[in-house]
Amino acid sequence: MDVTRRQFLKLGGVSATMLTGVTPKPRALSPPQPPKLKWTTETATICPYCAVGCGMIVGVRDGKVVNIEGDPDHPINQGSLCSKGSTLRQLVNSDRRVTQPLYRAPGASEWQPVEWGWALNEIAKRVKETRDRYWIERDDQGRVVRRVEAIAAVGSAALDNEECILLVKALRSLGLLYIEHQARI
Repeated sequence: MDVTRRQFLKLGGVSATMLTGVTPKPRALSPPQPPKLKWTTETATICPYCAVGCGMIVGVRDGKVVNIEGDPDHPINQGSLCSKGSTLRQLVNSDRRVTQPLYRAPGASEWQPVEWGWALNEIAKRVKETRDRYWIERDDQGRVVRRVEAIAAVGSAALDNEECILLVKALRSLGLLYIEHQARI
């Protein structure tokens, strides 16, 4: 009988477990714990960096992030964080972080802060103008296609499946053809 070292170790582990009568129990979610840091509010969230979607627990005190750690109850990372996720506190608390929309007019060399309302209206106006200008009703063979090829979209890895579904439906309703997602890039 040919048994590899790996098969032998697996068989030995299973046999030892069965002989001792120990049956593995499924891992239960731990009960809510009080915050590890006093006077903080802890919130469970998802890491925004890549497409893995690791769970994080963010500790906030006086409107400032004071602690970030992996969520031990999260099925993906089970409490661990990569080097980027563990440094998220530096990004959130940075004085160089952009917290409002910036606009650079054509020909200008500097970015100017603008209001959110103005920025959102400007984006909507430009999407509508581009969609109307480059709308394709029929292709070269006369088939109805109803699409626009002048706008593309890239989804964020920070979105969950439900948000991605809503985003794709909204983009398809605009007639977008080129839709990609960060998880595939």
